[in-house]
Amino acid sequence: MAAAVPQAQVQIVGGVPATAGEFPFIVSLQRGGSHFCGGSLLNANTVVTAAHCAVGQSASNLRVRAGSLQKASGGTLSNVASITIHPSFSSSTLNNDVAILKLSTPIPTSSTIGYAALPASGSDPAAGSGATVAGWGTTSSGGSSPAALRKVDVPIVARTTCQSQYSVSEITNNMFCAGLTAGGKDSCQGDSGGPIINTSSRVLIGLVSWGEGCAAPNKPGVYARVGTLLPFIQSNL
Repeated sequence: MAAAVPQAQVQIVGGVPATAGEFPFIVSLQRGGSHFCGGSLLNANTVVTAAHCAVGQSASNLRVRAGSLQKASGGTLSNVASITIHPSFSSSTLNNDVAILKLSTPIPTSSTIGYAALPASGSDPAAGSGATVAGWGTTSSGGSSPAALRKVDVPIVARTTCQSQYSVSEITNNMFCAGLTAGGKDSCQGDSGGPIINTSSRVLIGLVSWGEGCAAPNKPGVYARVGTLLPFIQSNL
């Protein structure tokens, strides 16, 4: 059985460049001045990301860049004041893969910065519905990372289908899957923690979590399900 491999450096495969203001809530999480994960602004002081991005990190070593399509320049930078990881996060299975970062300096809304909309508690993305992932991750498995934000549209895969493609135990109710049966479009290394949104409503439905390779046939990307993780998120806003 394949282990849950974090998309610790997730990148967008088969995508296109994002345009300014299209994902006003996305942030680049940076360590030592380099991008390593994505995240989403929920308010001026709060970023949600994947727990596997935050485990073992010291808040004092992290900062976020908001309001820029470029991971290395522009926008607004803020240091991270604290990290709160879901108490039931498992680093082996990546169940409950969510963490909250509190910022040292508030990031207000602007022409290029906004806050993500959260879904209803318990909501589950419908199989076949459209979703969009964004990030600065590599554009192929093990490949290089782009300087500018990219996005890719992927359909939601039924949980039972995804469980048959991985295993029932690996795909929990706190996860959902998205991708093409034939592969070719996916999040990848460096996109981890970043947003997957409902394409039409633009609501934040999930966080890039893990997968087997990137954009491989019958191995859709696996995402932390915001609908079931909402109590933790809301208690830390």
